[in-house]
Amino acid sequence: MNAMKAVLAPMLVAGIGIFLSIIGIFMVRCKEDASQKNLLRALLFGTLGSSVLILVVLAVLAMTDWISWGIFGSVTSGLLAGVLIGQFTEYYTSDEYKPTKGIANQARMGPATAIIDGFANGMYSSGLPVVTIVIGILCAYGFAGGFSNVAMGLYGIGFAAVGMLSTLGITLATDAYGPIADNAGGNAEMAGLGPEVRKRTDALDSLGNTTAATGKGFAIGSAALTAMALLAAYIEEVRIWISRLAQESADGIYHVGQMAFAATDGIAGAINAKTATMADFVNAYDLTIMNPKLIGGLFIGAMMAFVFCAMTMKAVGRAAGAMVEEVRRQFKDIPGIMEGKGKPDYARCVSISTKGAQREMILPSLLAIIVPVLTGLLLGVSGVMGLLAGGLTAGFTLAITLNNAGGAWDNAKKYIEKGAHGGKKLPDGTKNPVHQAAVIGDTVGDPFKDTSGPSLNILIKLMTMVSVVFSGVIVKFAPQVSEWLHLGSQ
Repeated sequence: MNAMKAVLAPMLVAGIGIFLSIIGIFMVRCKEDASQKNLLRALLFGTLGSSVLILVVLAVLAMTDWISWGIFGSVTSGLLAGVLIGQFTEYYTSDEYKPTKGIANQARMGPATAIIDGFANGMYSSGLPVVTIVIGILCAYGFAGGFSNVAMGLYGIGFAAVGMLSTLGITLATDAYGPIADNAGGNAEMAGLGPEVRKRTDALDSLGNTTAATGKGFAIGSAALTAMALLAAYIEEVRIWISRLAQESADGIYHVGQMAFAATDGIAGAINAKTATMADFVNAYDLTIMNPKLIGGLFIGAMMAFVFCAMTMKAVGRAAGAMVEEVRRQFKDIPGIMEGKGKPDYARCVSISTKGAQREMILPSLLAIIVPVLTGLLLGVSGVMGLLAGGLTAGFTLAITLNNAGGAWDNAKKYIEKGAHGGKKLPDGTKNPVHQAAVIGDTVGDPFKDTSGPSLNILIKLMTMVSVVFSGVIVKFAPQVSEWLHLGSQ
């Protein structure tokens, strides 16, 4: 496979995947009064259909020498990993299965047990996706020949991520479908439509909670699958800057620890930065688990996932508080709202939500930009490598936990509303305390699945991009900062 084909093949597969995903959408079919399991099977048929069509196209590309059969195996690994993550998500969030039914059962004892069981199920749900991603990385790396050629292995991993996201057309559609179905149900209730309409919208809303979690699983899974490729991209950018700094130096050499990198060949005791191997940079920066700077970066990266989630959750709390105050004000100042005689000021509520979303994300975004730069200046390249690895691993498992716990809480509430454990109201017309407990669990789950969980995908990719962009600053100035700190401590 020549260089041009190697560059064009992933873009070709991604482009073709868009059209094949559209075909997959038309494969989704279901009957009237379909059960939740039938609805899930219909969506799976569309996703699997798109995946099979993409594999057929890849087989054609392999037969025409656009890609090797090893790369075909790598992409198959990515596609299979995505489908499996989707199925695991379905199991832990759909009310057709034991985990969500268990949360509804725990709601009989009160909101505390419902929240405990929901969060525990969310943590359980991270196990199989993590194992799937690990196997996917190893298979994609091995099929592409990575154990004999590191560059081809990294290419295979990157191509596997392209394979996982080649069905983005249908997976993104199912993700966006969730809030549409939710709002349709709200409109049906406010419009006073018949109970059969609400029954259908509730079924579609419950399905949307599962598909939304599945779509988020695909997104965060693609970031985890490309873990090695992302780290290799950072090292490649470091290589470029070392070569530039060597060219700018008086003797054509740039020193990294005990190793010297030269701008050209022929300089005694120095390695040409342009032709240096990955192992040369690993040795130069001591990118091993025994390096305290790398370990420090790992801890900071893992911490970033939790702090970022905390900031987004508190942001939701503050915005929700402002919304509650506004609703209370309108009930007080606008008489007849509950009777349908007074018209609420919807625009004011929308404005509070919009401004809150924009304002509250400034600090978390700045944190994701500043921390990689500061970590690099204080701990060097090895610290940044640890930061990216820690943020990726902790962020992936935490995102799966939050997404699935939130979806399961929501569907546990809807499972009770279907009639389980007494339904929404008791025979005497009073509110069912089991349903009220599930509603509290759902309220806790909303920022989990709608805010903090999805934001981790952005955090991981933003920290990586910032690290790549500022790699030159880190390579040039981190040694000077380290020297200043060393002199200052004496």
